[in-house]
Amino acid sequence: MSMPVLTDHRWSPSDLALLPDDGNRYECIDGALLVTPAPNRVHQLLVVGLITRFSAYCGSSARLQALLSPADIRLEPGSVVQPDVFVYYRPAGGLAGDWATIERLAVAVEILSPGSHRQDRITKRALYQRTAVDEYWIVDPDARCVERWRAGDGQPDVITTSLRWSPEGMGAPLEIDLPILFADAYGERYPSR
Repeated sequence: MSMPVLTDHRWSPSDLALLPDDGNRYECIDGALLVTPAPNRVHQLLVVGLITRFSAYCGSSARLQALLSPADIRLEPGSVVQPDVFVYYRPAGGLAGDWATIERLAVAVEILSPGSHRQDRITKRALYQRTAVDEYWIVDPDARCVERWRAGDGQPDVITTSLRWSPEGMGAPLEIDLPILFADAYGERYPSR
């Protein structure tokens, strides 16, 4: 479950360092503090499935690197987010040595949890779209679909079968078979294997 902490305090990234290391994920967007408790097993298996696919695809690319949170990503002043999975453009010098060197994301992925729908679909989507993240994926484990948003979109592409990602300069696209991704996360056998 994700829930905003209701207070008159305007939160800043520096405030996050003062919060306890209690297993929760702390983010702030536009002065609001977002608190997300530890995710469930299906959520984490979806993270593993996606990071495995992204990492294999990006491989030794000089342009793109796939990672997962915890990570303090600052796409604009006053905001810190921790996407479940993300692919960033490597800085000119190569690998990011510090989260602050990440300036742009190719993909940010959030996996819905009970209570995170509003933050993921509204608050984080608005941030990712206004900071020109190439694509923002909202993975819905219950509906077994991915909502894909791009910077100027007013509505997402809702994908239930094969998700195709074609970052510029990478050649062949990454194809993610969503029924297999979800079946693996739920521990189900997928008939076509």
